[in-house]
Amino acid sequence: MAESKFNSPVSLSEREVQIIELVSNGLTNHQIARELEISKRTVDNHISNILTKTATDNRVALVRWALQWGKVCIDDVNCCSLPEPDADR
Repeated sequence: MAESKFNSPVSLSEREVQIIELVSNGLTNHQIARELEISKRTVDNHISNILTKTATDNRVALVRWALQWGKVCIDDVNCCSLPEPDADR
C-alpha cells in the first residue's frame, strides 16, 4: 500500500476553505469567480496557493485531502453533526 502524502493538516484561510468547498462541488475556476464575485485570476491564484499548501497536484487530490482532514462535507460523507440542544433545559 502506498504511503499517503496527506500526512499533516495545514493552516488555510476562510477564503481558501470556501474555495475548496466550491471545488468539491464541481465548480470551475470561472464559476467560483462568479459565485464569489472575484476575478478568475484571483481564483487561479488561490487554487495555486492551496495546492502548494496541501502538497496536492490537482483538484481531485485536493478534494481527497479536504475530505481526509474534514475541510469539506460531500453528501453527508465526513460530516460531523453537532448534538441537538436539549429542549428540556
